[in-house]
This record gives sequence, structure tokens and C-alpha cells, in this order.
Amino acid sequence: MNVEQLLEVKPEELAEGLLARWKALEEQLPNVIRNLEAEEESLSPRVKRAVEAHRKANETVAEKKSERDSSQVVARAKLSEVKESIESLSNKGGMISLDPEWKKVKLLEELENIEDKIETSALDHKEEGKLIAKRRKLIEKNEKWLKERRESNPEMTKYVDSRKTMISNFRVSEAAHSRMLKAVEKAQPLYEKKISMQSEIRDVRRQLDRARELYAQSSDAISMWKGKLSTGFGDSETGFDDLLTDMNRVLEGGASSFARKRVKKKGDEEE
Repeated sequence: MNVEQLLEVKPEELAEGLLARWKALEEQLPNVIRNLEAEEESLSPRVKRAVEAHRKANETVAEKKSERDSSQVVARAKLSEVKESIESLSNKGGMISLDPEWKKVKLLEELENIEDKIETSALDHKEEGKLIAKRRKLIEKNEKWLKERRESNPEMTKYVDSRKTMISNFRVSEAAHSRMLKAVEKAQPLYEKKISMQSEIRDVRRQLDRARELYAQSSDAISMWKGKLSTGFGDSETGFDDLLTDMNRVLEGGASSFARKRVKKKGDEEE
């Protein structure tokens, strides 16, 4: 409908259309509301389960991360002890017969560099996993040498024990990191499902609120438009005249409200 066609619509026709629309809403909305309520009732437990599943998955991620981090803290402390033991043994000549390959690899320095990167750099899970794998290889290279060295030099007992604890905690940390990555992978689709279902139930509730609001307004709206069609389009409460009545009178050849007021005023003056 273009502008000209719209302007040709009579107020009565518009009022009748609005009245019919409100009557239809009053008749149809109860079913709409019941359907939306049923949909909300069906979605609510599913949303609750999705939220709970994601929460548990996040708890697992946090648990494994905490396990990884606490093991790394212990391992790093032992790393410092191992370094001090090496310096002490070196000063006493206890480290003179170090295996050339061991000296070349410089395990402690490499481990410190790796731990520093893990602790201070903004790494993603893959980058951190690569560093952990590198750390594991460095540790494995000296396992055999440590065993032989401890048996031949009792002074290295503290060094070997500290290093054993360090390696054990690094391995626990590595295993926890691996489990954490699996938990993160599992949590991601659960998060996406939770967000999708929360969005769905929000939309249903929004429609339900709107339907209830319209239904609550329908009775008053029907009464109002019935009244307009019955008594005209003026507003007795505010004192506004029905301008359509005045317009129709002029179109039929009668006097306008302005002209009628002038005639009335002139008559009052003559009296």
C-alpha cells in the first residue's frame, strides 16, 4: 500500500482493522502462550544439564592445571637444589668425571630456560606441550649416567635424590598437562552447546513475555476501539473534539467549527 492509498483509508476502516487484529490476538495468544510455556519447560532442564556439564568440564581443566602447576613449583625448587649440589660437588672435585655428553647438553641450563619460558611467556597449549616434550628428552638423556654416578660416589646422594624428585614432579606435571589438554578439548563443544541452548531459551522467554504482555493489553484495546467506533474519535477525558465529525460536516456542506464559533460569538455580542 502506497502513501496515497494509505491516506484514502477511512479512520473507521483503520479502527475496524485494529479491532479485528486485537480480537484475533485475544483468541490466538492463549494457545501461543501455552506452546511457549511448554517449550520453555522442555528446554529448562536441558539448559541446566548443559550448564552443569560445562561446569564440571571446567572443573576438570582447573584441577589438572592446578596439579600441573603445583608439580612444576616443586620441580623448579628441586632444580635450584640440584644446581647448588653441582656447584658444591664441582668445587670438591666430585663432578670432574662428568660424562662429555652430559656436559655438552648442559641439562640444568636447558631446564631453566624451558621453565622460564613456560612460566613467563604467553604460550598456547601446543607451544607449551613442545617445551614439555623437549624437557622430557633432556631428562631421559642423563638417567643412566645418574644411576651409575650415585653408586660410585656417595657424596652425590643429595644431588641424585633432589634430581630424582625434580624429574618425578616434571613427569607428573607433564602428565597433568596432557590430561588438561584433553579436558580443554572436551570442554569446548560443551561450552558451545551451553551458549546455543541459553540463547534458545532466552529467545523463547522473550517471545513468551511479549505474548503475555499483548494478551494483558488485548481486553482494554478491544474496549477502546469498540468505543471509538461507537462514540467517535474524540477524547472526552482530555476535552479534544472529534475532528473527523467536524471534517465530515464540512465535506457535506456544513459550517466548520471555526465558522460556527464566529456565528455563536456574534450572536452573544448582539444580545
